[in-house]
Amino acid sequence: MRVSTAQFHQQSINSVLRQQSATAQTLEQISSGKRVNTAGDDPVASIGIDNLKQENTLIDQYLKNIDYADNKLSVAESTLGSAESLSRTIKDQMLSLTNGRHSDDDIQAIATEMKSNLEALQSLANTRDESGNYIFAGFETEQQPFEFGSGTPRTISYQGDSGVRNSVISSGVLQATNIAGDAAFMNGENAIGDYSVNYQAGQTGEFSISSAKFDASAANPAANYTLAFVDDNSGGVNVNYTDSSGAPQTTAFTNPLVIDGVELKFDGVPAIGDSVAISEQSQVSIFDTIEQAITLAESGELQNPNGQAEMAQILDNMNQGINQIGMARSEAGIGLSNTESYAMRHEEAKLVNTSAQSKLEDLDLASAISEFEKQQLALNAASSLFSRVSSTTLFDFI
Repeated sequence: MRVSTAQFHQQSINSVLRQQSATAQTLEQISSGKRVNTAGDDPVASIGIDNLKQENTLIDQYLKNIDYADNKLSVAESTLGSAESLSRTIKDQMLSLTNGRHSDDDIQAIATEMKSNLEALQSLANTRDESGNYIFAGFETEQQPFEFGSGTPRTISYQGDSGVRNSVISSGVLQATNIAGDAAFMNGENAIGDYSVNYQAGQTGEFSISSAKFDASAANPAANYTLAFVDDNSGGVNVNYTDSSGAPQTTAFTNPLVIDGVELKFDGVPAIGDSVAISEQSQVSIFDTIEQAITLAESGELQNPNGQAEMAQILDNMNQGINQIGMARSEAGIGLSNTESYAMRHEEAKLVNTSAQSKLEDLDLASAISEFEKQQLALNAASSLFSRVSSTTLFDFI
């Protein structure tokens, strides 16, 4: 094999360059503290490192979403807790109206306090977050959700919607971040069923309707009925009403009483000459319930049989309203518990991923320094050899 002077020099240069490259790579590893800085350092490990980094990036996004959900749900849960507490205070005021020991002035004073508390409850329902958005407005976050009407008795209308915003807190897992106002304050179940009852002034019989529900035979009941209790001329009571087709009807009073498939259950017995009006209403608003109590207190009918019957209905609906707020608060609390659980899982997964990534890419510093020193010696030797041979030619050996 023929070896030229140029080849001899090139081999020496290549040896020096290889040693320089190896030394530079080790020095870079020592400087960064990483064994794998580029895919070329370890292609298999590099793929694993990239996958782990992507997983941790996704986990970081989940944790940001969880922080957002926690913030929104914490405000909602706290506000609903205040609303629930205030509603219980209002219920206690209603109960105090029924003890029969208050003077008219006392009743009016309690009604005034209830008005103030109703406005405070409305203010809680119109709470804004740190960005100025209404937290109980569904998707309509810039629209004040609860507004008083101008009529008497006052009614509160809901201007928001039923929208629920979600955050992705894990793969395939959505967490609601808000409670819509209609679900928390407006759409409570009517305590007596599908109809509300309006007891008429002048009632003499001590009775109330404890249940008004559609039964299995209800094909096409009317939205409103007025029941008049009349003498049946045999010592009993008949009920006059107009059915859903508009035809007048008379039936004997029974308990329960079924008209057009609507079943009415009575506590007590109506007196001849009494009447009640019922209107279809399967859901009630806690605001309307409180306003009804205020109107009743101001009417002077509170101690009469019709007032007592109406207050019993109001208290039942107030319990439903408080339960509705409590359920909404529980939903927010469950959401907070859920986000906490997923946050812990993500933190644990991130710790495992980080540990695995460290094993793949982190450098054994002591071994690297030892290797660097060896490479330095090899580089110095190669450089020294090159400096010697670079000044000679093959003719020097002939």
